[in-house]
Parts: sequence; C-alpha cells; structure tokens
Amino acid sequence: MEPGYRLRIYLLTALVLVGFGVLLNRLHEFQIERRSEFLNQVPGNRTVTVREPGIRGEITDRNGITLARNLRKYEVSFNLDEIREAYLAQHEEDPIIERLTKEQGITRKRSEKDIVTIVNEWTITRLRKLDLARNYNATALRTHYLTHGGLIPFSYRADLSYDEFSRFAEHNLELPGVYLTMRPQRKYPYGSLASHVIGYLKQWEKGDIPEGDARKFNHYIGDEKGIAGVEASMDAILRGPEGRKTIVRNEKGRTIRMSDYIKPGIGAKVQLTIDARAQYLLENVLRHAGRAAGVIMDVNTGEVLAMASVPDYDPNAFIPSIEPQRWKSYNENKLLSPLTNRTISAYAPGSTMKIPTAISGALQGMAARSFSCDGYVTYGNHPVGCWLWNKSKGSHGSLTLPKAIQQSCNPYFNKLANTIGWRAMVDGCQMVGIGKRTGIELPAEKPGILPGSRAWRSANPGAVMTPVLTAFTSIGQGDTLATPLQLCAMIASVANGGKYYQPRIVRKAVSEEGRILVENKPKLVVDLIEAGIKPQDFQLIRKGMWMAVNVPGGTAGKVKMPGIEVAAKTGTAQTTEDGQKSNNSWVISFAPFENPKYAVCVLVQNAGSGGAVCGPLVHLIYQGLFGSDEGVKLPLKPQTEYAGNTERIEAIVLPEKPATTPETAETVETAAASGDEEDLGETGDEIGEITPDPARLPADNSMTPIPTLTPEIDAEGTVVPKAIPVPEP
Repeated sequence: MEPGYRLRIYLLTALVLVGFGVLLNRLHEFQIERRSEFLNQVPGNRTVTVREPGIRGEITDRNGITLARNLRKYEVSFNLDEIREAYLAQHEEDPIIERLTKEQGITRKRSEKDIVTIVNEWTITRLRKLDLARNYNATALRTHYLTHGGLIPFSYRADLSYDEFSRFAEHNLELPGVYLTMRPQRKYPYGSLASHVIGYLKQWEKGDIPEGDARKFNHYIGDEKGIAGVEASMDAILRGPEGRKTIVRNEKGRTIRMSDYIKPGIGAKVQLTIDARAQYLLENVLRHAGRAAGVIMDVNTGEVLAMASVPDYDPNAFIPSIEPQRWKSYNENKLLSPLTNRTISAYAPGSTMKIPTAISGALQGMAARSFSCDGYVTYGNHPVGCWLWNKSKGSHGSLTLPKAIQQSCNPYFNKLANTIGWRAMVDGCQMVGIGKRTGIELPAEKPGILPGSRAWRSANPGAVMTPVLTAFTSIGQGDTLATPLQLCAMIASVANGGKYYQPRIVRKAVSEEGRILVENKPKLVVDLIEAGIKPQDFQLIRKGMWMAVNVPGGTAGKVKMPGIEVAAKTGTAQTTEDGQKSNNSWVISFAPFENPKYAVCVLVQNAGSGGAVCGPLVHLIYQGLFGSDEGVKLPLKPQTEYAGNTERIEAIVLPEKPATTPETAETVETAAASGDEEDLGETGDEIGEITPDPARLPADNSMTPIPTLTPEIDAEGTVVPKAIPVPEP
C-alpha cells in the first residue's frame, strides 16, 4: 500500500473520531446539562417536589419548664435554576462572567454563566420595588449555584417580619423561583442558662443529601443538626419526620396549585434531669469565680440536678447562624474557653482523690489500718510532704482513716496506696468511675487519666508504676486527671452507702405518638458493699468527711451549715497555665449527713486552697437548695452570658448572714487570703511536688464543633444602598 494512501486513511480515521467525540459532547450537553432548559420549553404544566425538614422536639427541665422550643420563622429562598429559566424566557442568552480559577496548580481563565447578574437584574429588582430586598453575599450565591444548581434552595432571607411575610405571600406568584416558607426556628428562652447542657445547632450540610433523596426531590431543604450538648447527643430523636409537598407550575414558571402535602412531623420531647431553678442557683454562685464548674446530683438516682460551667455562652447566638466576629471572640482566649464544658473536662483532682484511695483501701480490708505521718515520705529522691510539714515542719503522728481524711494528710494515703499496691488502687478507683467516661448523655466527655490503668499503659508503653507515682496518684497529683462529674458521681456513692449510679442528664424522652424512647430509670453500676467493703468500714470514710466540716482542724470548715450536717473533702492541685504556676481548687460533698439527698462538687481554676475558695461557694449552694426544700422559691430568669476572667482568687468571703437565693448573695467577695490556716497548704509544693509529664499525657485531639457562620455582605450583593442620615437643621 502506498504511503500516501495509508496517510489519508489515518487522517480520515482521526477526523471520524474527532467528529464522534464532538457529537458525544453535544449529546451530553443537550441531554444532560441542558435537559431541564429544553424540557421547560415544552408547553404544559410541570411539578416540583419539595422536601421540608421535620420540627425539632422541645427540651424541658424535670418540672416541665421549657428550655428549648421553636418559634415561627418566615424564610425566603431562591431556586436558582428556576430564576435562570424565567430570565431566559425573556432574554436570548445568559450573561457571562470571566473568572480566574486554579486547576491542578495552573491559573486559567474561565467563562461562566453569571447567576449573580441574573438574580440582581431579574429577582432583586422586583423585590426592591416591593421594599423586600436585602443585601446578601453574592460570592456565596455563585458558589451555591455552581455546586447545587436548583436542587438545594439558596437561603436569601430568614429575618422576615410578619408584615413582610404577608407582602411576599401577596406577590409570590409574580416571582418565579422565589419560595416563601414558614419554618420553625430554635429558641432558648432562658438565654445562656444550662448552655453547656443544652448545646447548640448548625444548619444542615448542603453536600450531605442521600442519593435517593436527590432523585426524589426537585427542591431539598435539610434538617438542622445538633452539634453540642443534648441537642447533639439526642439529635436523632429530636429531629421530626420530614414533610413533602408537590407544587404544580405552568410553562412560565408560575405556581398553579399545591398537591400531595404531607406536613413535617415533630420530634421527641426530651425531659432533662436538671431543675431549672437549681441550675440558676448554681450558675449564679459560680459566677463569683472567673473560671469554674459545678455539679449537683441526686445521690439516690444518679440524676444530675444542675450542671454548670463558667464562662458560658448564649446558644441563641448560633440561630440560624453565628456572626464570625462573635464566633472568633468565643474561641480566641483559650484559657477562658466559654464553649468548653468544664464539668466533663479533666483536671488534676488534688486531695479529692484521697476518697477513691480510701475506697480502694477499704476493698482490700485496710480501712481500719492506722499509718503514721512524720511530715513526709521519701521515695528514692522524691520526698512527698504533708501540708503541715510544708507550713511549719510539723507532722500528724499516727492517724486513723477518718482523721487522715479530716486533716487531708498526704503521707497516710501515700502509705495506704503503696501498701495495697497500684493494681488494687486501679481496680478500686475504676470501680467508682475514675479514669473512664461516666456515660452521661453528653458529647465530648473526657475519661480523665488514672495512672496504671490499661488506657494509661497503652498510651505509655514504656512507663512503670513506681512507688512514687503510686503515692502521687493517691493524692491526685502527677498524671492523674478527673472530671467534676466523675468526682460528684463518686461522692454520691459514698453518700448513699455504696451504690454507684451512672450519672444521667436525660430523664425521659417521649415521641409525638406517645412512645417512650428513653425510660426514666436509675442505672446502678456497682454496689460497693456487695463488692466487698464492710458497712462499718464504709462508715469510716463518711465519718472522715463529716469531721472535715464539723470538727475543728478539718480542711472544709467553710462549708459548714447551721442546722444541716454536711460532709466534704477539699482538694488543691498544682498545675501550670501559660507557663505560670496555678491551682485547681476543689470541694466534693454531700448533705444531709444522715439520709443524704444531694452531692455537690465545685471546681475553681487559678485559685487558692479548696477550702478557702470552693468551701464558701458550696455553702451558698446548700443554702439555696435547703432553703428551697423548706419552701423558699428559688428565682428563675433568663441568663445573659458570663465572660469570666483569668484573675487569681485566694479566697471567697461570705457575708455575715448568707442569703438563700443568688439574687441576695451579691455581697460575696473575693479576698487575697483565707485567714483559715487549716484550709491552706494541702498540696505539698515545698517538698517534692510532681507535675504531670507532658510526654505521658494523651494529646487532646477534640475540636470545638464548627457552627454555621453568617455570610458577610460583599460588593456584588450590596443591592440596597445604606440610608444616609439627614443632618438636623
């Protein structure tokens, strides 16, 4: 075959292939990309199927007080494909915009349909005549169109008044592609009250549409999603069943009628265990500190009656989206961290760990054992000192368990822990929830750290539980971390005689049809008496806590109540913040001593001793709780968010006649020193103090859930000029 003939064959084949490729490309354009455009040119009616989100269920306190409900929200959204189709019915072609894009690292110039110009000229012009136009983010609209087309509506306005809603409804038929909906909007009527418990929402993720729904609907509106607190943990049952409606439109895009409407359903009603009035009391007491956390529990059921963390935030700020500047302010100060729920975050527990140590010893039959305090105990090169030694080079001598708890003697518990061994320590502490999540119905709960546990050994394969590390675990120093909720649940088991209940924040949940989705039932995890502690030995632990409050020389004297016997244990753990020495100050407690009802735990960061700072706060909490039990109604009002501060507090000074409500407790003052020598110096910082080794601590990989941020108005979306104030004559 001649070479020239072969070349002609190759060229002809290439031309055929190129032509075939062009044909395929045009077929794809006409049959896929522009299918809806050509279909809409066919005379006749067409239907649009719209998916509507369900209505979230309400959240109430244990007495039925509504903490999260729904308001009517009037919203305007755009179906951008329908707006473009209506525009092209009177224009020959799309306006074009030239944009620079990066593809595989190379900057390219691309021509695109300019949907923003279409919206501004076609839709916004009409809205401006009706005085219903508002400025918006045009960049967000353009990105939305390129990503979603007309399937997902672009939310244009969610701030309509009822009058504006009426005007929109009156002229809606004249506005192709403009949808007017009345949707529920979340409202938290008490502001920041219980914000860390309730949580907040974000708008639905627009890229997360089930494949089946993308085929089923022409217009898709997803459900808001809980991303913090109970809104997140109970999200699946709080969401209501979806609604669906079919709209019939003519060839010009105007609505003729609606058919096949299925109303959105309502999600489950979730009742919390918290008492809104006790919550208000707790929050206002904690606001006397810059950064603090507190938990109040029913010792006989495991129900959390109040749970507060300060600083806090207002969940209404996230509805329907949060301003970027406000979101930045919530996140910019990591020490304050108002979005962090400190009640389920882990901190060095200090001497509050002496109670789990005592429980571990009692499980091994050591509760009646006495140990001597010579001022300090030396482990190799590590002397561990008693607060009395640090203060005056003194010592306690021989101590029983109740006396050791009363005076918070470090050497006693160091020796007890090493006598039973670290494995027995781990077993006993884990039995009352130390080092593991409680399982409360809240996201992002921290397990804390219990040295010697399986989790600790897995995270530190080369680490060894030495006698000194065991000693420091026994007094809540070293690597040990615990949450206020863990310590409150543990002390509740001491209060009730040995029954450890799983903490609960959700009391019950009931569907719209009346089905019980969450049953109101206490969850007993372990009975310490059945596990091996003798009842008389258990009473020694309770007696020591009673002595700490009610016998001179105890570290918790500032908790003492007239007419009510309280039992407590203080703690002061050394830590560092921004390279500076600091303290975590604690009180764990229960009352009344006979027939206990409440367990209360309070943590204050960057404070003096637990007795001097947390003791008076716990006193105020009990004052309000027992005043309420006697008929004094605690107040309840909407809360404004509390910004907190990072200033150090050496002591809290109560007024001479403490009030029974937070409104009359405003005379509480902070002070530079306690004046109560028995409350000072528990930590042993002057002799062999050990701080956590950062290399042994697990990395905190948790992240604050990102909400929906409010798009900022840009130049192209500025369609309504700002009013210019007229100067007064």
